[in-house]
Amino acid sequence: MNSKMRFLAIPFLFFSFLMSSAKSVTYNVQSYGAKSDGRSDSTKSFQNAWAAACASVEPATIYVPRGRFLVGGASFPGKNCKNNAITIRINGTLVAPSDYNVLGHTGNWLTFERTNGLSIYGGTLDGQGLVSGLAKTPARIALKEQRYVSLGFYNSDNVLVRGLSSLNSQIFHIILDGCKNTRLEEVKISAPENSRNTDGIHVQSSSGVAITNSHIGTGDDCISLGPGSSNIWIENINCGPGHGIRYQNRKLIKSPL
Repeated sequence: MNSKMRFLAIPFLFFSFLMSSAKSVTYNVQSYGAKSDGRSDSTKSFQNAWAAACASVEPATIYVPRGRFLVGGASFPGKNCKNNAITIRINGTLVAPSDYNVLGHTGNWLTFERTNGLSIYGGTLDGQGLVSGLAKTPARIALKEQRYVSLGFYNSDNVLVRGLSSLNSQIFHIILDGCKNTRLEEVKISAPENSRNTDGIHVQSSSGVAITNSHIGTGDDCISLGPGSSNIWIENINCGPGHGIRYQNRKLIKSPL
């Protein structure tokens, strides 16, 4: 059942992002060899573009043009970045490998760790959960298989994700773990109603998180809040299909706006 919800998990702590007015240097992933054919492995191209943006002393934009870009398991570390104003602007679609074994045992498809001031605008992530066959696999079998979170943010601060679409994740679509001051806005998440354990957004050990104006349709919880979550603001979420919002294994009552 579709429903819109406004939910205040724990008293909301207002936060804002300081946006730099300096001109941004742009790094086009195709300049680093990325192919938009949906078949050529562009993982290294994306990682090299990230490394260049990280090394910039000026605000940097990583640009992903239209097309389908095959990206394997990729980690984007921010610990040694020289700036805290990296923007990823996506006009195309990032496609996960159809063979989930290609990703190894990382647990994540795309991982951002220890970033500060990261913004992601637009684009689509296609986790290819349906292609892998795991989305409809019974839970007792699927949980024995290695499946992957589409997009994970770990120990990161001041993250903004706006206008991103996530399709057919193999398990959770988006995870925030150990993050502070994070905003997810106008996000669209889609997975079949009968897909198991495909939570839309999972938050744990994080504070100052706002999830707003988003549509989440999935086979499990639209939003799940794990241990250590505080100062969480959730508003204007269209949830359906999905199990609503869950807080530490307790299903929450949904109230219409």
